[in-house]
Amino acid sequence: MTLSPYVSTAYLSPPPQDELVELPPRRARRAGRTNVLVVGGGPAGIGAALGAAATGMRVTLAERYGFLGGNATAALVMPLTSFHNEMKQAVGGDDTRLLPTDHGEGEPVVGGVLWTMLDRLHQMGGVIKPSPETGYTVPFDPELFKLTAYELLAEAGVHMLLHSFASDVIDLPDGVRVVFEGKSGPIVIDADVVVDCTGDGDLAAAAGAPYEIGRPEDGLTQPMTLMFRMGRFNHEGFNGYVREHPDQWRGVYGLWDLIREATEAGELDLTREDLLFFATPYDDEVAVNSTRVTGVLGTSVFDLTRAELMAHEQMAQIVRFLRRRVPGFEQSYAIQSGVQVGVRETRRIQGEYTLTGDDVLTARKFDDVIARGAYPVDIHNPTGRGTVLKRLPQGTSYDIPLRCLLPRGTDRLLVAGRAISGDHVAHSSYRVMPISMATGQAAGVAAALASRDGKPPRDLSVDAIQRELRHQRASLS
Repeated sequence: MTLSPYVSTAYLSPPPQDELVELPPRRARRAGRTNVLVVGGGPAGIGAALGAAATGMRVTLAERYGFLGGNATAALVMPLTSFHNEMKQAVGGDDTRLLPTDHGEGEPVVGGVLWTMLDRLHQMGGVIKPSPETGYTVPFDPELFKLTAYELLAEAGVHMLLHSFASDVIDLPDGVRVVFEGKSGPIVIDADVVVDCTGDGDLAAAAGAPYEIGRPEDGLTQPMTLMFRMGRFNHEGFNGYVREHPDQWRGVYGLWDLIREATEAGELDLTREDLLFFATPYDDEVAVNSTRVTGVLGTSVFDLTRAELMAHEQMAQIVRFLRRRVPGFEQSYAIQSGVQVGVRETRRIQGEYTLTGDDVLTARKFDDVIARGAYPVDIHNPTGRGTVLKRLPQGTSYDIPLRCLLPRGTDRLLVAGRAISGDHVAHSSYRVMPISMATGQAAGVAAALASRDGKPPRDLSVDAIQRELRHQRASLS
């Protein structure tokens, strides 16, 4: 997109060549030792901490922000995408509900911690639970999501450390030491086993595990998106426009003619061809997932800076467009944007097995299954407009094997969430939050059993991990 002067000159560009300097040695405060250390408090980290704590082991969860939730709260990735396999297509249905048209009949393929979260959120009035009537995409309140995570972790006896950014990992003779940066200066926590839930595989990469980034032909990753919430939204006014212009709206996508008119008038300059809306638990609010920043990598502070500035400029354009041209948004306003831009894809840590796009689309099964998924292959174009969407065969799901969580070249570290071992295509399915929570729960269980038995996670009995996961109501079959 064409940048305004303040955006195009405001960010610091990386130097043409890396200039490395030596830093002086330093000391860090040792904060203690734990059986299982979970690094990252997003959906995967919450799943890992609760899964590990349920075994009775001592668990510590460290998070870079002052709150939990990861992409669900920091990046406002709302709602939870469908985690059901589609058993029966819906007939008809109301496409103006701002929910994907996945409201036929389906069975959940993710259980365990996810449903514990949903049940507690439902008690608080902070979620619309999935059903054939409401659909299987799950709107939630991000503030109540934070509170729910705090409560569940505290009840499980998990020790939490916030405002702590993990910067390094060091092997010990009897475990692993993780270095954190924060207001107190550097501190370290020692653990028997570490679960990397950073989303970017930061610790696994620091430990020397191999990884891949982006698609194989050019290394480009899926674009970043800054999500935001619009308040004082007139749902009926918007529905009236949709009923009068059915060709301009399909599911959650649309407004093509209005976008074209605004683009030709110089009001919009976006790298996508439509707008994407999602419901929230509140009738007068809508979540907007329509900014798109390409050519940036989430492990570069220089790229992240540029992405934040570009995404906020796009957001400002979209807000003006909605208020000026879209019925139902005349009195609306932007309530909140994400604390940070949403990152879809960075490192994929190479494990003992690499899940492939073919595994996903053929619903492949594995003997060492520790989680399942049914979300489509969903690839936002790394270079601009367009999205590839490929669904699994109706009524099926694919397995994620334990081997995808075991980085090559490390012994006491597991990876969970979107950084697990897979190719670019498979990643576009398993990266979503419900599946991340499931792989997190599995990694937490494996880490806890490894600590209990005094052995590396890869030497554990898969049967023992699966028994404990089933005991925790995880869905494996």
